[in-house]
Order: sequence, then structure tokens, then C-alpha cells
Amino acid sequence: MITTGTVLSDDGFDIVKTYNGLLKEDPELTMPVAAIESLVLALSHTPASTVSETLDLLSTLTAQLKRSITNPISLSAGTDLFQRYLITTLTRPGQGARGDFDQIRTHLIRNGQLFVERAKEARERIASFGRHFVGDGAVVLTNGGSRVVGALLRRAAETCEGTHSGGGTIRFKVLYVTASGTSDDSEAKETISALRARDIPVATIPPTAIAYSLSMVTLCLVGAEGVVENGGIINRLGTYQMGMLAKSAGKPFYVLAESHKFVRLYPLGQDDLGFQQTVVNFSTQCGQKDEQDSHPSDGGVADLESKRSSCSGGPAVPSRFDESVDYTPPHLISGIITESGVLTPSAVSEELIKIWF
Repeated sequence: MITTGTVLSDDGFDIVKTYNGLLKEDPELTMPVAAIESLVLALSHTPASTVSETLDLLSTLTAQLKRSITNPISLSAGTDLFQRYLITTLTRPGQGARGDFDQIRTHLIRNGQLFVERAKEARERIASFGRHFVGDGAVVLTNGGSRVVGALLRRAAETCEGTHSGGGTIRFKVLYVTASGTSDDSEAKETISALRARDIPVATIPPTAIAYSLSMVTLCLVGAEGVVENGGIINRLGTYQMGMLAKSAGKPFYVLAESHKFVRLYPLGQDDLGFQQTVVNFSTQCGQKDEQDSHPSDGGVADLESKRSSCSGGPAVPSRFDESVDYTPPHLISGIITESGVLTPSAVSEELIKIWF
């Protein structure tokens, strides 16, 4: 059941504070699940009395949530799916009578809570199903702090303990790509510690050592912030690089993703993700950005004096690479492991059709 995390302001329900409160309360909660849970709480605390008011409310709250974060991909996947579920339920024949709306609203909240519980269970179902991909003697290459990848590796480690009682032969090893190249990386620290506590050997490497290490790798496992319509994925910066290197080395590259991360988006490249991020930031010695769009045309006359006067001599503001993402196209992906089974990238569009239509 949905518990705390509800925040009410004087003007009514505050969806952003509720969302942030849920994430802070439960670090294991993913963004789309927290967003859906926030919308369910909004339904229970907001006195909408008609179908139209309910749909308008959800649309407004969803827009507020998306505007509150820099990268809305993962959040959008959950909120859009939940909105589709509500639209299907509310527009069903015989569901629009005013006299029955209170019952419909109660039904929606109850089913919304069930929706959240199933979404939370998806990670463990993927871990239970996907652990069979980690065989004896395997070396798994992964990156970032994906919760579902961590759950799968821990489940595989538990299987190892069950097979070899007393902590006998080690069945697999893990190569963890971290930003610093050490196990102190905050995202992966918990999973690395849990695996080592189960006598699973873990090595950490920086992103620059991926190609060097691929010869010893058996398979690659990564998570995803969103699975897009063509079967590609959007995930933390560096996943695309890993996929390209794995493809060139002939190593299988598997994605672990819950179905509520399937998003209706069809990117054509890295600059077509639907939001702005500064990964490549050209600058001069004094920190002036070299961006044509930020300086309107002045007829070809350069204002050199103003540039000199604004020069502080300091470095450009660094980009937040830990928050950046990239797009990995489907031809680099061997399979997508979901709670329903393994999908080929080409099957994602069919799965989206089932979900949405």
C-alpha cells in the first residue's frame, strides 16, 4: 500500500514535493514509480467530481512534474502509461455517470495502488528471470547504479551460495565501470559491497578501460532510463560507448528494463532526446561559450570589446556528466530483459502497441 510522502500546501496538493518526498523516503524507488504513486495520491486528495476534471487534473500535475526535473524521460514513461490507463478506464462505456463517479474514483485509486505495487515487483521478477543469463565462469560488465542490474547480480550471487554451500567455487565475476574507476562511486557502492560480501569478485574500472577489458568479458548488462519505440534505450552517459565496443568485440549486450519504462519517443540521434543537456561545451580561455544560437546575428560585426570585458579568466562551468544520458540505438542491443520475458529490440514497438492500444 502507498504510505507516507504526502505533502499538502495551503493551495492544495503539491505534486512536486510529494514526488521528491517519496524518492527521499525510499531510495530504492524508481522515478516512474514515484511519479505514478504521486498521481495516485493526488487523486485521493483532490476533489475532482467529473471525468473531465480528473483528466485535466492529471494532465496538469504531470506537466508540473515534467517541468520540475532536467531529464524527464524515465518519469514520462511512467506518467504517460498511468494516464493512458486512467483514460481507458474513465472513457469506458457506462463509466461517466455523475452519480457513479465516486465509486469510479474509489476504483481508480484502488487499482492505481495495485498498479504501483506491480511496478515495484517488476524489478525482482526481472532479477529472478535474468539471473539465468549469468552462467558459470561468466565475467559481467556493467555500469552505473542501475537498481535492476544490482538486483539481478545479487540474485545470481544468492544462487551461487545455494549451489555451493559454504561459499565454495565462485561462479562469476563482475567488472563495474564507475566514473572514478574506484568502488567509492556513490551509485554503485552498495551493490559492489553486497556482491563482495557474498564472495563475488568485483573489479572497478574507469570508462577509458572498457575496450582494454572486453577480451575477458562474457556479457554486458545495463539498465535503462527509458526504452524508446525503435527498441533503443536512453541511459546514463557512456552506455552508447559500451554498446559500440561490445558490438565490435562480439560480446552480447543486454538491457534490463521494467515495462513501465517503455516510452513513446523515437529519437534519431543524440540531439533528439526531447530535452536539453550540455555534454559538449565549447569555450575559450576566459570561459566564453562558443554557441551561435546564444548570440543573435549582428550583420557580421563582432563585438570583441564586450567579449574582452566579460572575460573573467576562469574556466567554463563544468557539465554534470553524472546526470547526462545518451541514446543507444537498437542494432547494438542483443535483447531487452523485462518482467514478461526477453524481447528483441524490434519487438518493442509491438509491446508499446499492446500497452497503448
